[in-house]
Amino acid sequence: MAHYRASESRREQFRRYLEKAGVLDSLTSVLVALYEENDKPSNALELSGPAPAEVEKLRLEMVGLQQQYESLLEENKGLKNRLLQYESAQEEAATP
Repeated sequence: MAHYRASESRREQFRRYLEKAGVLDSLTSVLVALYEENDKPSNALELSGPAPAEVEKLRLEMVGLQQQYESLLEENKGLKNRLLQYESAQEEAATP
């Protein structure tokens, strides 16, 4: 009987660990999505998310887009400064 209680205790500890790590929530959301799916896929694991290769591809694309965004911000800043210089020069020329 003591062996039975020890395994129950370990099982409960493991269950708490999974719950704390968010594994149970993830499993529940995948199972709910599968349950609510009208056309169930032949492979239920397809609902678990994108493949690691796809994730890496998207991460690299995001890094490239972030760099492009920062470059465009710098270009925009420079163009605004140039515009302000031209507007200032025109105002000075227009003032008698």
